[in-house]
Amino acid sequence: SGRKETVLDLAKFIDKGVQVKLAGGRQGTLKGYDQLLNLVLDEAVEFLRDADDPLKTTDQTRRLGLIVCRDKAVMLVSPTDGTDEIANPFIQPDGA
Repeated sequence: SGRKETVLDLAKFIDKGVQVKLAGGRQGTLKGYDQLLNLVLDEAVEFLRDADDPLKTTDQTRRLGLIVCRDKAVMLVSPTDGTDEIANPFIQPDGA
């Protein structure tokens, strides 16, 4: 019973695309993970930051290939299939 279980069941995402939120946006195909949430991603790409606003990512990417994401750096894991980006509903239009 001494085995630790991860909160996430990532087995269903093996060999499927996932987006991983780290210090920079990265996504790839999940190839493996452990109970501490260290992730192995293949065909990974990184979305580069905007030079004027480092909090925003751009459409420019950099190919990374096979990477290991350390557990403490992982903030978010989500599937790339079946998700769409929507406009922020909390941003007020100019003049409001």
